[in-house]
Amino acid sequence: MQIEIRTRNGVALTDELREYAQRRFDKVSRQVSELARLELELYEEHNPAIAEQFVVDAVLYLKGVKLRASDRSFEMKHAIHAVADELSRQVERHREKRRGRREVQKLASGRSVVGDLDLPPIGGMMAEGAQP
Repeated sequence: MQIEIRTRNGVALTDELREYAQRRFDKVSRQVSELARLELELYEEHNPAIAEQFVVDAVLYLKGVKLRASDRSFEMKHAIHAVADELSRQVERHREKRRGRREVQKLASGRSVVGDLDLPPIGGMMAEGAQP
């Protein structure tokens, strides 16, 4: 997964912050394709009325889907951590949806998802002379 990090409003992108973001989004990168692209935007609100001044916006571009997450916090690292967790949940949910659709399509086409199993009749008893 490619990670692009941008800053604005005077936020300095240090090597420590870049490595922290890459480490936090490593879990997400294991769940998605190598062709996926993640854009992070780190910025600071300069409004004194807003206590949580550090903001992180993330957009993950997958095949045909954009997943977005945003968080604000007192510290930049905490905001990055929260956004990484949120994107991880979204990716997991997206993958489960895709798997569910695939299983429904298999059932609709007549193919069995579970396979052919030798199960006893619903009553639980087998007829005399029948072999399992």
